[in-house]
Amino acid sequence: MAERGYAKGLTQYGDAGFSRFVRGAFLRQMGFDRVDYEKPIIGIFNTYSELNPCHRGFIELAPAVRRGVLEAGGLPVEIPTISLGETFLYPTSMLFRNLMAVDTEEMIRAHPLDSVVLMGGCDKTTPAQLMGAASAGVPAVFLAAGPMLTGDREGERLGACTDCRRLWGEYRAGRINEREMDRIQGQLMPTAGTCMVMGTASTMACVTESLGMMAPGGASAPAAYADRLRIGVETGRIAVSLVERQLTPEQIMTPHAFENAIRVLLAIGGSTNGVLHLTAMAGRLGIEIEQAVFDRLSEETPMIVNLKPSGKYYMEDFHKAGGMRVVQHALKDSLHLDCLTVTGQTLGELLDEPFSHPSWQDVIRPASAPLQEKGGMVILQGNICQDGAVLKRSAASPELMQRTGRAVVFDSLDDLDARIDAPDLDVAADDVLVLRNAGPIGAPGMPESGYIPIPRKLARQGVKDMVRISDARMSGTAYGTIVLHIAPEAAVGGGLALVESGDRIELDVARRRLNVLVDDAILAQRRARWEPPRFDTARGYLRLHREQVQQANLGCDLAFLRPPMRQKLA
Repeated sequence: MAERGYAKGLTQYGDAGFSRFVRGAFLRQMGFDRVDYEKPIIGIFNTYSELNPCHRGFIELAPAVRRGVLEAGGLPVEIPTISLGETFLYPTSMLFRNLMAVDTEEMIRAHPLDSVVLMGGCDKTTPAQLMGAASAGVPAVFLAAGPMLTGDREGERLGACTDCRRLWGEYRAGRINEREMDRIQGQLMPTAGTCMVMGTASTMACVTESLGMMAPGGASAPAAYADRLRIGVETGRIAVSLVERQLTPEQIMTPHAFENAIRVLLAIGGSTNGVLHLTAMAGRLGIEIEQAVFDRLSEETPMIVNLKPSGKYYMEDFHKAGGMRVVQHALKDSLHLDCLTVTGQTLGELLDEPFSHPSWQDVIRPASAPLQEKGGMVILQGNICQDGAVLKRSAASPELMQRTGRAVVFDSLDDLDARIDAPDLDVAADDVLVLRNAGPIGAPGMPESGYIPIPRKLARQGVKDMVRISDARMSGTAYGTIVLHIAPEAAVGGGLALVESGDRIELDVARRRLNVLVDDAILAQRRARWEPPRFDTARGYLRLHREQVQQANLGCDLAFLRPPMRQKLA
């Protein structure tokens, strides 16, 4: 049997015997004894941070994991890594997803760990940890922070951050005053946990469970529930069992598992960020996911989850309605049931018990009576987005899905901030708002700026939605007729760089087209005049990011971290 536990991966002093001896001495310093030397070491990657409020519950959750590890005969050790709190990072947490993945991978490799528990939840922490674990190749299981419970405004339920955006729009339009906004601010996030709508955090928890990398039921239990602690204990037990089975992420996260995850992403009305993260995660295992897969499966997969921003309920309702177990049963006929999970069972075995759809609730619909007939996203192509763009049709306005309008172009985030509310901005409700140089390289980091605010003067006239396009992302909690992830981005000379204010832009979702209606010869003249933006990126991680980051259609990973593609999901 291969070495494990304290004898694994010895620190190099030039004398292996001494390395083993001194490591044992330090274990004794930590309060362990010789009986512990033969136990499997389980790394608990705890991303608690006081600047990551979504992970506040980890103070209670980590001891629950330790209890499960100890019960199963393992030796639990907590290891801190980078933690990405969505709203506390400049310019955007996405800039640091890959850095966190590197940190996770290298700390797994560097320590004598037989398996790992990945404790994450806030948007980018989940894909970062799974990317790192996939590259490290050590048995791993993911544990989500769990969503918040809802707040209250005079009997109206409030949830971060879909209701944040809706109410901020009302404030911008002058329909809510400062005093009321202050009271609302104190109610939007009333407990520990991640956003309680189907934003990116909840989306990634659901797709992680569908990938088989999480304890069954682990995607939806709220952070404040005792269920979450019990899932933590079970996750610790699973981590120990993975050592005996030597079940690694590569054996679980197969092409078929990713196809299952994409179907779930579409069925739950999940975040557009899921497209980026799943593509990046698969890429770490040499699995290429072509963007056309998302579009093809979207046409075949009904949207059955009635949660904000595409529906009306919240994650605690989803959990009470049965969570992912009910979703997977509803999709059972289209899922690959032979995929392994961290439990050692296949998905089919986990679902192999008598089941009837819980008809008392309206949160998770049966596939025969979906919320929407087709999945939540579409992939667009055209001379603006030669390598694709994403639109979340489940959160878009039906009347705007086919629209030709005049472009109103903002050249950067600073330009957007400076002009969007200017009284003299030349803009009308049927125009198309365009933001560029907000992609992986241009911004940098591809921030969630694609949710371009409605210009104040139009908001005050009652305008609630407009067609908006950009090479940025948007939060999974956001909504509207918004085209995102345009690739190649403007900063590297993609078609978006050639659009000028006053051009006519055609969006045709049914035909999957996004084009600027300008003659090819004129576009060629503009390209000949185009100059790439200049960046002051002399050193540090930002320099590495700008030199290595890939475009949105490849998941925005760093090129040197992505192995050769061996399999394709097309």
